[in-house]
Order: sequence, then C-alpha cells, then structure tokens
Amino acid sequence: MKRLLKSFVTISALSSIVIAPVILSAGQASAQPQPKKGTDASYVGAGVSAGITNGGQDGDAATFGGNLTGRVKLGDTPFSARGQVNFSSETSAIIPHVSADLGIAKGTNAYVGVGYQFVEANGQPTPSGNDDGVAVVAGVESEVGKNFLIYSNATVGVNAYENSPASAISINGGVGYQFK
Repeated sequence: MKRLLKSFVTISALSSIVIAPVILSAGQASAQPQPKKGTDASYVGAGVSAGITNGGQDGDAATFGGNLTGRVKLGDTPFSARGQVNFSSETSAIIPHVSADLGIAKGTNAYVGVGYQFVEANGQPTPSGNDDGVAVVAGVESEVGKNFLIYSNATVGVNAYENSPASAISINGGVGYQFK
C-alpha cells in the first residue's frame, strides 16, 4: 500500500514537471490572436484519491480510495460551485466547496477553493481524514477532447482527524464528462 501511494505521488510530481513547460509556453506571444484561456465547462468526474498524511492515532492511517467530483460554473464570474466525495472501503467524506478559477492556458484552469468536509462515519478513515472540518482545495483541470477533461487536486482537511490537531492531505485525480 505504501509503495502504491509512493508511486502515485512520484508519478504525479513527475507529470507536473513534464506538463508545466507545455502550459507555460502556451502563454507566449504570437502574431495570431490568442484563444481564450481557461474552461467554462461544468462537469462530473470520477477517479482515485490517496491520503498522504497520518493523524497519529489508531484509525488515522493514510488511506487509498476513490473520488467523485463535480463543477458548476457560476455565470460569467471567475467562481464555481464544486462538490467532491473522497471515499475508502470504510466510509466517505463529502466536501462541498466554492472555488476561484484562473484560466492558465487554452481549456485549462487552476483553482483554489474552500468548503467543509462532512465524514459520514466519524472515526473511520477516508483519504482526507476521519473527522468533519474545514477543507481547502487547490487543483487544475484541462479539456482533453470533446466533452472530456482531466482534473487533479490536493485537498487539505484542517484538523480532520479525531483526537488529533493534525490536518489531512489527499491527492485526487480523474476524468470528467462535460455537461455544459
């Protein structure tokens, strides 16, 4: 399990290093009009979720699981309403949040959001902790084809472990289907 988690984190880090120059070069000036940056897509998606922290108590171990996510763009504003469910074989954490979105390349957004995490069975592990609390989310989403996009984010559950002041961190990623 630890090897799988370590591999997932390593692959994520290496992917970021490889993709960053492509995203940064997309902003270079050219004689042609630049396409609109970002995406206004509303979508639902599913993927994997890996907890990378431990609260220090029994039942606080880093957990591997899955995630379901959704985004609804809020009009012409740079804000979105989002929902995320991080789940394990034990229970799930439901995380509604609002984000500020920034177009960083054609069809690609970076975003940061804040919300609240509701753990269905407190004390049972999810990738983002085992207790209710404030959640901060930062991520990126990018269109990869007609109606599809990929997303990745890090979720920090503040004081998200029972009987521990520790915060939980999970890395999440998956594929989304655009409905708007």
